[in-house]
Amino acid sequence: MSETATAPDVRLEEVVKEFGETRAVDGISLEIPRGSFFALLGPSGCGKTTTLRMIGGFEEATSGRIFLGDRDVVGLPPYKRDVNTVFQSYALFPHMTVADNVAFGLERRKIAKSEIATRVSEILELVDLEGRGSRKPRQLSGGQQQRVALARAIVNNPRVLLLDEPLGALDLKLRKQMQLELKRIQHEIGITFVHVTHDQEEAMTMADTIAVMNQGRIEQLGTPAELYERPLTAFVAGFLGKSNLLEGTVAGDGVVRLGDGTELRARTDGSQGAVSVGVRPEKISLGEGGVNRLSGQVRESAYIGVATEVVVATAVGELTVFHQNVEAGGVVPAPGSHVTLSWSPDATFVVDRREEISG
Repeated sequence: MSETATAPDVRLEEVVKEFGETRAVDGISLEIPRGSFFALLGPSGCGKTTTLRMIGGFEEATSGRIFLGDRDVVGLPPYKRDVNTVFQSYALFPHMTVADNVAFGLERRKIAKSEIATRVSEILELVDLEGRGSRKPRQLSGGQQQRVALARAIVNNPRVLLLDEPLGALDLKLRKQMQLELKRIQHEIGITFVHVTHDQEEAMTMADTIAVMNQGRIEQLGTPAELYERPLTAFVAGFLGKSNLLEGTVAGDGVVRLGDGTELRARTDGSQGAVSVGVRPEKISLGEGGVNRLSGQVRESAYIGVATEVVVATAVGELTVFHQNVEAGGVVPAPGSHVTLSWSPDATFVVDRREEISG
């Protein structure tokens, strides 16, 4: 069979990176399929950027193997790897025009001038910069400069495009706009994107698959929906959005008993002993509609637009509820009110209590 049919675009096998006594990346193995938008997500210092730099050849792995397609690239310098990188700093040549910046890699490969002109024109149209080829980078906005950096990286049609926090320097509105633009561009050209970010919303907006990293290891790998709905550890539950975690003990298949004796239905998946049972704030209703129930007293509430955030004190700890503001002028129980919280067993997940989130 051909490589196209069999080999992932990127494959890491037990990759380790040590800086002196510090193990920044601790035995990572993963496969990134051809044509996917893959995100490495995690807090500062988790090893995600170091992993990206090892794929690109900017750092050398201490041990392990890194493949691009069927080719083991460990030991090869960046220019001998079929990858390009877009950095947060853009790294554009300020004295060159936009078109010359984009054409730079093609000229180094001795591509014919007529073909360069055609490809530069096509790629500037793809990134929504047609008609701006004669400008200098300083004449462009930050978002436009980011598009030039992207165009320069993809005009060579690399096997893999590495994106190192590429939207970090943009303001919030522009960053959200560029997230959708990057996703559109990746779908149109079909190149594998590997994107490093600490922003969970950014990763979930753009990526097909996310590897959540913590302390040099992959905590969990899956689609955005899998990671959000079924986190396997407290760290993942807390890093991808807000979670309510309550301490309990598995009391049988599909049952967790909390400290006050309340029993909740949940998919326990073979878990035993001490666990934390979790539910997302937007999955909880004020009222008795769901199978899982807790009673408590409203401590405070805050109107946040799409929902009102309600904090409820219960016998087993505080729970945060996102009460959807479906009706204009909808009333939320006032602080001091007694309420019943309920939710579905399907919205309830279980994680090992020893995995408690540290930050």
